Amino acid sequence: MIKGVCYPLSCVYITVVFSMELGIVGLGRMGGSLALNARDRGIKVVGKDIRARPDLAEKGVIVVTNYSTFATELRTPRIIYLSLPAGPIVDKVLGELIPFLSKGDVVMDGGNSFFRDSVRREKELAEKGFHFLDCGTSGGVEGARKGACFMVGGKIEGIMIAESILKTLAANGGYLHTGEPGSGHLVKLIHNGIEFGMLQAIGEGVALMRGSDYDLDLEKIFANWSHGSVIRSWLIELMEKGLKEKKIDEVPSYVEDTGEVNWLLHEAVEKEIPIPVITQSVMELFRSREEKNDAARAVALMRHGFGEHPFGMDEYVAKERKTGRIGKF
Repeated sequence: MIKGVCYPLSCVYITVVFSMELGIVGLGRMGGSLALNARDRGIKVVGKDIRARPDLAEKGVIVVTNYSTFATELRTPRIIYLSLPAGPIVDKVLGELIPFLSKGDVVMDGGNSFFRDSVRREKELAEKGFHFLDCGTSGGVEGARKGACFMVGGKIEGIMIAESILKTLAANGGYLHTGEPGSGHLVKLIHNGIEFGMLQAIGEGVALMRGSDYDLDLEKIFANWSHGSVIRSWLIELMEKGLKEKKIDEVPSYVEDTGEVNWLLHEAVEKEIPIPVITQSVMELFRSREEKNDAARAVALMRHGFGEHPFGMDEYVAKERKTGRIGKF
């Protein structure tokens, strides 16, 4: 499958044509879902993982366990999406992968990396002749499978190569080139801060209803709010779905997170920009780890719905909270 992309340069339009092939490093929940999304849309997918993943192979994904075969299976300029946790593992994988690539290849970081780490990585790879894009990705596992939201930072040369595939994998209207290197991950970071504020507001609403003098049916109320209300949204739908599957008293009130919104608070202090709602949502998340409360249970239920985030404490996620950001504020 071949697609063309047109860009205006001094009033002259140049058509850039690239083969629709995608390499994905990391075939976990997000990477695996993105791979199946790409296959459904006729894109050749080569996935690199430490596991064989026969479930993906039987659906047409070429799964390999070493970088040499991974690179050989893709035509140049290669377009590679890293589906990895933020932190040192991104640099480790880049160090292992780059020797097998060719100058002009594009590497996209689809995780929630600190945007200043992305600026550094882009500079380092550009000096070696590679394109690096910080590809903020939203929509959770369902979005990766059916149509994600991409907010992508990076220089136009790399964007021109990767844009056709990203638009193909995105939901309708769900692709945006945000600007210079780092801007994609900054926009995604702010997105996550807004998400925290929305989650907290819904959670507090649940606490108010649970503490009222009325015997309220939360599942029916959230179903009602999903139809025509001002606050109708995917989060409201996830709350309804979660309540069908689990009673709220069964949900641990300890809310785990990977810590990236904490970076946003530091950024706001540095820029002297007041963000009271997002700041308080982070404080309430901390509170969830000290006492049981219905608002935290509601947040945990929705977070599990959109990202399969764990219920209760999780050692792996807690570790990522400490290691995800490498660069200084």
